[in-house]
Formats: sequence, C-alpha cells, structure tokens
Amino acid sequence: MFRRFLVLLAVVATAFSLAGLAAAAVVHIRVEGKTQTIFGATEPRVFGSNALDVLLSTARAAEFFAHVTQSSFGPYVDQIGYYPGAGSAGWVFKVNGVSPPVGADQVQLKDGDRVLWYYAEFGPNGGPRTLALTSPSKGCYRATGQDDAGKEQVPPGLVFHIGAKLVPAPAGRVCPRSPHGLVWASAPGAVRSNRLP
Repeated sequence: MFRRFLVLLAVVATAFSLAGLAAAAVVHIRVEGKTQTIFGATEPRVFGSNALDVLLSTARAAEFFAHVTQSSFGPYVDQIGYYPGAGSAGWVFKVNGVSPPVGADQVQLKDGDRVLWYYAEFGPNGGPRTLALTSPSKGCYRATGQDDAGKEQVPPGLVFHIGAKLVPAPAGRVCPRSPHGLVWASAPGAVRSNRLP
C-alpha cells in the first residue's frame, strides 16, 4: 500500500513538473538600467512563463539584484541593480515593444517574445521611448523608438555606436563599410537599444 502511494506521489510530482515546463516559453530578455545595460545586451534566450518570472530567474542566474514588493495591486518590481524606483521614476517592462496593461506576473509569454525591463522617468507625456535595433539586410542596421503602444518612429538625435565611432543617423538606418564589433543605438531621452553583431 505504502509503495503504491510513493509511486502515485512520484507520478503526480512528475506531472506537475512537466506541466510547469510546458507552460514555460523560450524568450529573449534585456534589462536596461538608468546608466547602463544590466543584462542581456544581445537579448539572450531564457525560459519563463511570465515577465516577472523571467526577470527573477534571470537575476538569480546572472547574479544581479532585483527586488519585488507586494501591494494591493499585486507584485511590482521596485528595484533592479543599484537604483530603486522613487517619485516619478521606476522599473517598467515591455513585451515585444508594448507596455501591457497588466502586471508583469499576469503577462503569459510565448516562444520568441522579447521582454525588456528598463528604468524610466515619467513626465506629463508618459515614459521614454525604447530603442529597438534590427538588421533588415546583411551589414545594415535600423533603429526605431517605440512608445508604450509599440508605435515606432525614429527619434531626434538618433546615433549609432559602431565600435568606437558615433554615427548620427536621422533616418534611423546605417550600413557600416568596415569591420566592427557590436552595434547599438542611443537617442536623447530614450532607452538605449539592444546590440547586434
């Protein structure tokens, strides 16, 4: 009798474990701090079921600080790295360039999603644009700024960082001719982009 109970318990535990794995998605993550990239400049792939889970498991694995506070609205991230949220500034996230209207623990992720956590200062017009870098053709790069709804436009003052060079790109596109390392983009008042080779 006891042996059957142990077998049943093992089957149930395995089922719960497999159900947890089935719910996890393979997603890309990046964490942009107030002054520098904290994790995932090249947006590595990680496993997770929701945006909060992905952040916390990544923080544990990469050994950076992330703190969650419980509130009447649910859990929220009040600090990542050195900077806590204060006043009109704090930690927010986007999934595929869009700020979801629910908490990070409520956003169910699917394979291929891109999760961005970033420190933002909010003003009368909301938060900053987040820059996204793509490579539409071999050797060329395109950067756009996304608002909270994911609407894209090239922000004023956009600059590409190509090796040690800064290349202004008012049209949001550049095709460097010489070999270089990682490429990324920045613009005044915007959250820096991901990096691509």
